[in-house]
Amino acid sequence: MTRIRAGILAGLICLLAVFFVSDLSFGPLHLSFSRIATAVFGSVPDQVHMAIWQIRLPGACLAILTGFALGLSGSEMQTILNNPLASPFTLGVSAAAAFGASLALILGWHLPGISSAAAVPANAFVFAVGSALLLNVVSRSREGEGVVLFGIALVFTFQACVALLQFVASEDTLQDLVFWTMGSVTRATWPRVICLGLACLITGILSFRAAPALTMLRLGDDRAAGLGIDARRVRFGALLRVSVLASLAVAFSGTIGFVGLVAPHISRHLFGEDHRWYLPGGALAGALIMSAASVTAKNTVPGQVLPVGIVTALAGVPFFIAVVLRRRGDRGE
Repeated sequence: MTRIRAGILAGLICLLAVFFVSDLSFGPLHLSFSRIATAVFGSVPDQVHMAIWQIRLPGACLAILTGFALGLSGSEMQTILNNPLASPFTLGVSAAAAFGASLALILGWHLPGISSAAAVPANAFVFAVGSALLLNVVSRSREGEGVVLFGIALVFTFQACVALLQFVASEDTLQDLVFWTMGSVTRATWPRVICLGLACLITGILSFRAAPALTMLRLGDDRAAGLGIDARRVRFGALLRVSVLASLAVAFSGTIGFVGLVAPHISRHLFGEDHRWYLPGGALAGALIMSAASVTAKNTVPGQVLPVGIVTALAGVPFFIAVVLRRRGDRGE
């Protein structure tokens, strides 16, 4: 069984590498694989060098890291809440980040000491972390269903606040906000890639170390306590990791839906409930979805690059409906 799971994990990595190279190659300016290799390891004309190192390589890396962060955070969130519909998108973390970003874009409100260039991601990060911590408070006194309902209420609340700001926004700021809320990796920069990469590395290590405890948590709090697991402590640590990953992903790439919902289900289908495999599988599945969406976004409309959030939403909505209908079928409704 271990060899089979390791083979599946290796297959996901290989498939991710294929999409990564395709993301570098395909687009409005098509580049052959040999041209890409020359640009990375050798010397090429300035135009090609800039296209690879300043646009495509940061964008492709940010897409993978964003998917990794959303996939891993969604996997942990579904475990600690014991709900297959939980994700940073459905529980209001993304909507809170959008509201924070809209405050910076439209009203110019941001934390003191933050430069205007960093105001949007900084605001998005602060509001997303705040909403995640609020969910942690609610989760201490409510079951998984109650937390999901509270998260849905947060989604509608923050969406209404964003709509109000859009109503009073100028034409230029409104255009910037709409583009940001669609979700995109076209504004990727190396500092953002490095920041999110370090966050994924650190939180990923902590998540994988907590994998045995999270697996025990799936057996129920009582059985986990009998095995020496402090369920409340495990949940709080997981929610902190979810807050960091989801907040940074949304802050740098905008509101991208359904990746954190779909990736855990793919991983659970492939690897089961053993979190030593389920967590890396969810992270890789999220990275694979985002990389594939980035390639699709570049090649759907000739000469244009669609916001990647549109692609993930169109692909994720049918999956979301299927999950809801399957849950109702399992309950016999």
